[in-house]
Amino acid sequence: MRKRNDYNKVDDFFADASFLNWIRENEDPTNWEEWTLESTERAKLVEEARLWILAMKVEVTQISDKETQLALKKTWEKINKTANQKPGKVIWHSAWFRSAAAILVIALTTLIFLLKNTGTETISYQNLVDKNTDGLIEQTNNSEKPQLITLSDASSVLLLPKSKLSYPKIFKGNERKVYLSGEGFFEISKDPENPFYVYANETVTKVYGTSFRVIAYANQPKVEVLVKTGKVKVSSNSQINNTNTEEVVLLPNQAARFLRKELSFEKIPDITQDKQLLANTNTIEQISFEFRDIPVYQIFKTIEEAYLVNIIFPNDKLKNCYLTTSLNDQPLPEKLKIICESLGNNTSYEMNGNNIKIISNGCN
Repeated sequence: MRKRNDYNKVDDFFADASFLNWIRENEDPTNWEEWTLESTERAKLVEEARLWILAMKVEVTQISDKETQLALKKTWEKINKTANQKPGKVIWHSAWFRSAAAILVIALTTLIFLLKNTGTETISYQNLVDKNTDGLIEQTNNSEKPQLITLSDASSVLLLPKSKLSYPKIFKGNERKVYLSGEGFFEISKDPENPFYVYANETVTKVYGTSFRVIAYANQPKVEVLVKTGKVKVSSNSQINNTNTEEVVLLPNQAARFLRKELSFEKIPDITQDKQLLANTNTIEQISFEFRDIPVYQIFKTIEEAYLVNIIFPNDKLKNCYLTTSLNDQPLPEKLKIICESLGNNTSYEMNGNNIKIISNGCN
């Protein structure tokens, strides 16, 4: 094995395990730092080799700000100590001493910065979809209006423009999983035995039957979950944090904001007190679905306004029909089912995307 004193070009360092360990792990049992400080030309060569290695591969390591400052401080102390040695060991001249010092400090700072930021992992929508083997349907909203998606369990999703949702044609097993990129308002059918999961970037939202909004755009630094009804549990994806998965429990009118870079949550106990979140709510969150002796046509108009759908119904047969019902915590298909059953007389509905047709001979 060649001795390090014979290294005279960058390639010589690449096969030296102790040098690679110093660069990548910041461990220096063989005194690479001291050896580097002995010569300005050597320092330049080491710096060049260091940057090449970092460009090729950076190991994932978490380094705190305190450790960063301590490492920089120790490097400066060693440089200053060497500079003050008596003549005979190492002769330092101010100009090239400053150059060597600058090279080492910049290299160390660059290394620590890269190591710190490499530890922050992001998960994309495509990453999540690719790992699912169930065979998914992808719905992309390229229009300028929200699109209504009805799932096999009768849950409904109002998918906003520039958003994607991937979901199985039929949910199987004891978990219902969907994948979101962008923004969607979810109304989930109640099924305690089969929890519903929304995977969005680095977050997982777990519910059993409730309504909530998820905002998770790929180019945004945060993910937000806003709850209208029921109870929701939001956590970071176990793929990025296997040991300390943080979980936030949300009740109606509460929200969670997940910071993707920091991998941390902020809980908002009252959405109305957060102007930014309040601006993200939509008509569907602001409308009440509590009806007391209300004309059926008015109920249909309320549903049209909330979901931005078009409902066709026999107005002449239903004009004298009134209902008293609560539809607040129900997905759209369930709302329509309750209305039709309340009207009786063989009343039914058909859904085709954002178009709904009510078939009825009038109310009982």
